[in-house]
Amino acid sequence: MMNRPHIHLLDLPDELLLTILKKLSNTYVLYSFLDIGNNRLDTLLRDQTLTNNIDLTSINDTTILNQALFCVLPRIHHNVRDLTFESSLISRVFHAGSYPKLTHLKIKDSSITAYPSVLLSNLPSNIFSSSTLTELCIYVPTFNDCLCLLDGRLNQLNSFTVRICDVDAPSSINHNQNNLLRLKYFSLTCYNDTYTYDNRVIPLLHRMPNLEQLLLCLTIRNHNGLIDGTHLQNEILIYMPLLNNFACDIRTRNLNNGSLPTLSNDDIQQTLSNIRYGPMMGSIRYFSTNSYLCHIFTLPFAFDRLQCLTNNFPNAIFDRVCYLSIQDELPFEHEFFIRLSHAFPSLKHLIVMNRTAQQNNNQSYSLIEFKNLNYLSVAAADISYLEQFLLDTRTYLPSLAELHVEYTNLKTVTEDFTKDATRFNCTKIKKLYTGVNLMHLNDYFPLLSN
Repeated sequence: MMNRPHIHLLDLPDELLLTILKKLSNTYVLYSFLDIGNNRLDTLLRDQTLTNNIDLTSINDTTILNQALFCVLPRIHHNVRDLTFESSLISRVFHAGSYPKLTHLKIKDSSITAYPSVLLSNLPSNIFSSSTLTELCIYVPTFNDCLCLLDGRLNQLNSFTVRICDVDAPSSINHNQNNLLRLKYFSLTCYNDTYTYDNRVIPLLHRMPNLEQLLLCLTIRNHNGLIDGTHLQNEILIYMPLLNNFACDIRTRNLNNGSLPTLSNDDIQQTLSNIRYGPMMGSIRYFSTNSYLCHIFTLPFAFDRLQCLTNNFPNAIFDRVCYLSIQDELPFEHEFFIRLSHAFPSLKHLIVMNRTAQQNNNQSYSLIEFKNLNYLSVAAADISYLEQFLLDTRTYLPSLAELHVEYTNLKTVTEDFTKDATRFNCTKIKKLYTGVNLMHLNDYFPLLSN
């Protein structure tokens, strides 16, 4: 071969060629070489090691994605065991093949706030069914869709990760209530408030006696009492004797009707001390609106999103969290944001909800850096928080690309878009939501696209 300067790809032996192809992204390899008319290459590309794991979310080019759906998947669907795609493609993906060997399915969504339209509650049980699928990761609009997936149509399922938009949506369907004896792993996430926790979530968890791993992320409203360690032990964990891994992020938001004694953070923490699945932290915050927020979570924090954080948050590192909302009626002072920047090193998306102005007007602020923050909403916050983030003497935001804010507040803080001290943190903004068209301010927002 040393005497052959012009060696082509197909001059290589099958073993070496296959080794090279395995090092590349299989979706791009299949798109580029499948059906080019070379029988040898076509046969190699059908090798199961190249076709058993397909991740369509790795394709950024629309043309390549369309080719993968129309040409590639129909040719290899019988080999696919692990399939990942965005929810908007669900119809096209399942029209491309029947996937008889599929065992692992992940249906994702590209937006951190959007939910897909994977409506299953009105479909017959033979639709979206499989006798081979063992792992499913999916976002669904309602709890009823979750129950449909557990009605027996996926009878080999042992790992189920589901994110639900609405737990409370009513249903006239009588779902199968048999125990889910094969299920070993269950993860349930709902970021919207849940009012039917006791008669929907709890009964579902009681159907999982063989569960080994459980993850719960919920915000519960109007529950009779708060969700603390005692509740977890008596209502959930005691029903799962094989459980060896538990993670949670649970908030209870209730009106304080006088039936609950005034509790401290130490009281909440004490109820968590006997949970045997690792360290847990808890806190309780009382508001002037005669309501309270109780928050309990496991460490290390297992989720990428955290909601309704108050001034009263415990000392912990939330290195996985990229989406955070903070809310309180006591002011968030500069020192709070210093803590926040250290506790959330991966933060990308921040919503601030606080109508109480900052009180500390200390001029010798230490500079805070949120190096990954690209989305900021202060539309539901006092003007002082916009000043907190835009003044380059207080906060450094090198990645800020999207800002939601009231126009009058923005105009005031930037001194009618002339102030140099707020200019740097505005230079990277590409999307600005104020209700007013600001495209003419190219000097102050040079990258503005809306």
